[in-house]
Amino acid sequence: MNESPTQRRLAMAGALLFFIGMLSGLWAGVALTGKVKVGIPHLALAAHLNALLGGLWLLAVAWTFQFLHYGAAGLRRLAFAVAVPAWANWLVTLIASFLGVRGLEYTGDMKNNAIAFALQAFVVLPTLVACGFWVWGFRARRGR
Repeated sequence: MNESPTQRRLAMAGALLFFIGMLSGLWAGVALTGKVKVGIPHLALAAHLNALLGGLWLLAVAWTFQFLHYGAAGLRRLAFAVAVPAWANWLVTLIASFLGVRGLEYTGDMKNNAIAFALQAFVVLPTLVACGFWVWGFRARRGR
């Protein structure tokens, strides 16, 4: 298989995010055992898992490049579209774990609202769009 530079970079980003997820597991361990007091210790675990799953998602998308109908420019856009929310999901959740806010809904708390906005703007909506374009890429090419 001839991989493209974009495919290689996306796979590397996935491997790196997975590694960051493993390192984040150390934070999760100290937060969950109470060695470090945080408001919501399970958010540290969520950051750890978000990085692991995000890394695997990036690796999966990179592996499927061979099946997608997009040209080089489309694959670059797709790689960017999946990488940003995967990394943002880890980072925003990690920050939320330090702040002790969930960010699942808008409340009167400014920190919580900032996390809620970041999750919607950089994770939820971009992930939905990126997943849609990933699935769309599997459709058959015209003339085949």
